[in-house]
Amino acid sequence: MTSMARIVTAAVLATAAATASAQTYPTQPIRMIVPFTPGSPNDVVARLLAQQLTTRLGQNVVIDNRPGAGTNAGTKAAASAEPNGYTLLFNSSSMVVSPAMYRNPGYDPEKNFVPVANTIFGHWVTVIEKSIPANTVPEFIAYAKKNPGKLAFGYGQGTAPQLVGEWLKVREGVDITSVPYKGGPQAVIDLIGGRIHFHITTTATGMPHIKDGNVKAISVWSPKRYPLLPDVPTMIESGYPDLALGFWAGIWAPAGTPDAIVRRLNAVINESLGSSEMKAALDKLGLEPVIQTPEEFGKFVRDEIPRWAEIVKVSGVKGD
Repeated sequence: MTSMARIVTAAVLATAAATASAQTYPTQPIRMIVPFTPGSPNDVVARLLAQQLTTRLGQNVVIDNRPGAGTNAGTKAAASAEPNGYTLLFNSSSMVVSPAMYRNPGYDPEKNFVPVANTIFGHWVTVIEKSIPANTVPEFIAYAKKNPGKLAFGYGQGTAPQLVGEWLKVREGVDITSVPYKGGPQAVIDLIGGRIHFHITTTATGMPHIKDGNVKAISVWSPKRYPLLPDVPTMIESGYPDLALGFWAGIWAPAGTPDAIVRRLNAVINESLGSSEMKAALDKLGLEPVIQTPEEFGKFVRDEIPRWAEIVKVSGVKGD
C-alpha cells in the first residue's frame, strides 16, 4: 500500500469512527461549564437548557458554575477539556469581551473552541437608584456632572455591561466610581440598597425590581423599545445614534470535538429552543430563542469580535 493510500485509508477509518461515536453519543453525563454565578441570567438559561437536553439526550447534563477572573476561569477550564462532547461551555458576549480586555485571557474564542449553537437574545436596560432625580439618560448624565465623585457604577467583572457602562462614562466625561462584582445580581442588590447608583442589567434580572419600584429604568440598549417597558426610551432615542446592543449567549465545545457530535448537539439544542416549554420559560425572562446552525453562530461571533474590541479601546478598560 502506498503512503497516499495509507493516509486516505486512515482518514476514512477516522471519519467512520467519529460517525459511529456520534451515533451512540452520549453514553455518559455531560458537563456544561457556566462561568457565571448561580442565579445569574446565563445560569438560569443554562439550567433550563440542561433540563431539556437531559430529557432529549437520555443522559444527565450537569451545570458546573465556574465564576471568576471575568469569566476566564471557567472558559479556560472548558478550553482544556477533552474534545469528546462531554464538556460544553455556556457563555455570553464575555466570550469575545474578555480577549479584548485581558492581555492573556488563557484562550482564543476561535482557535480553542468550536461553535455549537446560539441560544438566546435579550435586552439590556439601564437602571439607577430610585431616589436619583432623573428619568432619562441625559437627565442622569446632567445629575452626575453636578455631583462628581458622588455616584457609583456597579457591574459584573469582565462582562459586556462593564464595558458599555465605562464607554458611556468616557464618552460623557462623568466622574462616577466603578465598583466590580462577581456577577450582576449582586450589583442589583446593592443598587436597591443605595450602595451603588448606576447599573446595566438584563431584563431577566432587572424587570422584577423595576416593576416593584425598587430601581428606576431610564433606557434600553436594543434597536427598539422593549414591549414590557414601553415608556422607557432606547439609547438611540436618548441621543446615541446607531447604538444598539443586546444580551446574547450560546454554547461551545472544545476545539477538535467531532463535527458529527457538534451537529447532533446543535440539532437537539435547536429542538429544545423551539419547544413550547422553553419558549414560555424564556418569555418570562424577557428573552427570545435564537436558532442557528454552527456555521451561522460562528459567523455571528466573528462579527462580534471587532465590534467589542473597538468598545474596549474607547472605554479604556483593561482586565489586567
